[in-house]
Amino acid sequence: MDYYEPDLPNGFDAHLSKLIETVNSGGVVLGAFHDMRLVGYCSANSIVFGKKYKYVLLDQLYISKNFRNKGIGKRLFFMAADKSKENGAEKFYICAGSSEETIAFYYAIGCKEAMEINEELFQNDARDMQLEYDFRKL
Repeated sequence: MDYYEPDLPNGFDAHLSKLIETVNSGGVVLGAFHDMRLVGYCSANSIVFGKKYKYVLLDQLYISKNFRNKGIGKRLFFMAADKSKENGAEKFYICAGSSEETIAFYYAIGCKEAMEINEELFQNDARDMQLEYDFRKL
């Protein structure tokens, strides 16, 4: 029996390694399960950055295709936001992939273009949209 989504971009091991790194560094990792199978997850780093704002990176948010549009991603996002806010951050910094579905999701839950650009993250993939979510909305 598979306990994880077999169609993860870059394979399961790459994502699992990053999730373990996030947990070990004090970040937030949350999962959604259906019949003991991981169908979605969200992770936020613990490292605070920014000159004007206290950002943390929303590192990963993934929902299996068959479980999208059911509110799982939204719930995981806001649970991670609550936890990151408790840990002293003011905003999520999001490097959103260029897929229309991804961008539409983030805008629908209240994200907007980042007010402060993290050059290092931007240079990792200039095609990504640099977004933010302000925890004061919670």
